[in-house]
Amino acid sequence: MREYYPLLVVAAIVGMFTIIFSLAFAFMKDKKKAIGFDRNMEDGEIIKRLLKYAKPHWKSFLLVLLILAVSVIYDVVSPRILGHVEEIIKNQFELSELYHQVMLYGGVLVITIICTYSQAMILQVTGQKILSAIRQDAFVHIESLSHDQLNHIPVGKLVTRVTNDTNAISMLFTHILVNLIKNAFVIISVLVAMFTLNIELTLMVLAFAPFIVLFTMIFRKFSRRAYRRTKDANTDINTFLSENLSGMKITQIFNCEEKKFSEFQKKNKELENSRHSEILVFSVFRPSMYMLYMASILCLLYLSGKGFIKDTAFFGQTITSGVVVSFYMYVNKFYNPIQNLAEMFNWLQSAFASAEKIFSIMDMEPEIVDEPDAIEVEHIRGEIEFKNVWFAYEGEDWVLKDVSFKVEPGETIAFVGATGSGKTTILGLVCRNYDINKGQILIDGRDIKEYKLSSLRSHFGQMLQDVFIFSGTIRSNIVLRREDFTDEDVIEACKYVNADKFIDKLPNGINEEVRERGNNFSQGQRQLLSFARTVIHKPDVMILDEATANIDTETENLIQISLEKMMNIGTMLIVAHRLSTIKNADRIIVISKGEIIEQGSHEELLEKRGAYHELYRLQYEGGQG
Repeated sequence: MREYYPLLVVAAIVGMFTIIFSLAFAFMKDKKKAIGFDRNMEDGEIIKRLLKYAKPHWKSFLLVLLILAVSVIYDVVSPRILGHVEEIIKNQFELSELYHQVMLYGGVLVITIICTYSQAMILQVTGQKILSAIRQDAFVHIESLSHDQLNHIPVGKLVTRVTNDTNAISMLFTHILVNLIKNAFVIISVLVAMFTLNIELTLMVLAFAPFIVLFTMIFRKFSRRAYRRTKDANTDINTFLSENLSGMKITQIFNCEEKKFSEFQKKNKELENSRHSEILVFSVFRPSMYMLYMASILCLLYLSGKGFIKDTAFFGQTITSGVVVSFYMYVNKFYNPIQNLAEMFNWLQSAFASAEKIFSIMDMEPEIVDEPDAIEVEHIRGEIEFKNVWFAYEGEDWVLKDVSFKVEPGETIAFVGATGSGKTTILGLVCRNYDINKGQILIDGRDIKEYKLSSLRSHFGQMLQDVFIFSGTIRSNIVLRREDFTDEDVIEACKYVNADKFIDKLPNGINEEVRERGNNFSQGQRQLLSFARTVIHKPDVMILDEATANIDTETENLIQISLEKMMNIGTMLIVAHRLSTIKNADRIIVISKGEIIEQGSHEELLEKRGAYHELYRLQYEGGQG
């Protein structure tokens, strides 16, 4: 066998260098083309950003590493103990020595179990803290995005990012990273133990390292691609479900169940195929690793058996039956971490793919942000002025063209016009939901960009046509989780807007349960709740956008009375198709194709017999008033 020593030494050296090279290669830059608002990142960038979340918990991770160092003792010591037991049984059987070895083995095992338990507990607590921080940052960032940005991102995609993808990252901190380090410790420790036991057999094991690294590099390439495909497919199906479950009534009304099922089946099939790709990649890799393991075992049995039978000393080390037993276990403990590393690497790809998706969202710069010198404002008088305002949602497809008007404090202004003329856009610009392209918007003589967004919007109360009601109670929907409002404040606000007319009939009053989107209340009742929500917060400027569009006549009368009361609170901007709700407005502005064509009081506009008069005539003569 001595003639094969140079070959074994060369193969072992190549194997060791290949392992080092593969570890460096695993974290090399991996640039790919971005798709949509998601962008594929380099592994180094992902690791750097994830470590920022782990940094505050470095003491916990350091403690876990110390525990890991202790737990690795079992993997190193147990084969030697069993090899020694074999020597005791084969040579001179001494029961006391056997008891001693068994107690030693049991003690090491107990210590390992305690270390494993402690490690798991520390990591789970730490991992959940990190997960909570990432999820909070993602949610806060999503809240900072503009209306336009949110309109371009499907809700299902955002939900997937904050839930599914963060859970995948949680696995990285609670399981993957530590096990990667542990397995690396085990491999190094086992190699050292093998070298001290028998150099020739250790060199034989290392000769298989180049094949291990080759299979791992191939696996890395295909597994990352498979995981990206799975993440995209999972996001698509969540987006589809979010949209279509919300619109299920329309699907049923128009008898589109089969069509929607077909669309779902297509997306489900894509997810299934992507999962199959993952399984295929891993099912090829693991048997390949097992094949290498079995090959090394066969070589071990051949070399050690031949050396044992001939009583040959290799490198001055004699192969005994105890050495054979210990080495057999060491080979198993050498390959098990490698197979575990492959599995960890599989999960690592999933975590990295999820991190890419989350960080892609978090890298979206909010389009509307505070100016560096923006100020807080405690109160605004409600003076609003548009100066030559131009605005377009896309390019130069102008929605507003050179619009100018001024609203005095406490004045009620109504905007009327055809659908798409720009009425709702004006209300959105006042709150700075969008930034204008040209011109200037002033509030109390200051450009709205001089105010902090949160401060500016806190002085506005909005009542929209499509009222959004949260799950909870009537009270929680009115106070919006602010605990400084008392029940008396809530009841007073409800009475002010006539919402008490239906609330008093409910078994639990203001504590009545509200189901998702308030579907256990009528459209008119939800609208009255939105009025109460606005009144209790005492805004300086109130905005009503088609607030009476889809309600019955009885509720409209209640709302009309509420509106007359609310006009005394502060400045009010109203958009309404029902002209009956704006007769008492101080001024009515008529908009057509993004331009102001008329303005004045109700009586003045009727006297002009222009566009407003035509709208009024069509609505009332048509019996819609």
